Amino acid sequence: MARIAGVNIPTAKKVGIALTYIYGIGPHRSKQICEKANINESVRVSALSDDEVRRIRETIDSSYSVEGDLRMEVSLNVKNLIDMKSYRGIRHIRKLPTRGQRTHTNARTRRGKAIAIAGKKKVTK
Repeated sequence: MARIAGVNIPTAKKVGIALTYIYGIGPHRSKQICEKANINESVRVSALSDDEVRRIRETIDSSYSVEGDLRMEVSLNVKNLIDMKSYRGIRHIRKLPTRGQRTHTNARTRRGKAIAIAGKKKVTK
């Protein structure tokens, strides 16, 4: 099993797909890494030699911020928004969507499970 950036890459998958298991690498960036390292992205990870894995690892380390460093950078950016008391920071504090989505309905992922209102009964005549 190849280990890149502290993540065990699945050996049965193609290199282009397997690299997306690393936080901060999507399909486009995976393609760029394969081109820089001169590796065909349709080759399975199990078929890679140690030299090819080393080239991928060096390309990622030298050019991209991934995994722990990227997670820390993102959390520091959010903390900075909160400290500044910017609009987006306040939305983070209140656990509401930060990018202009509606909250009257929807936004359940961000706000959590809906809570039933107790004691509300229909009026009878």
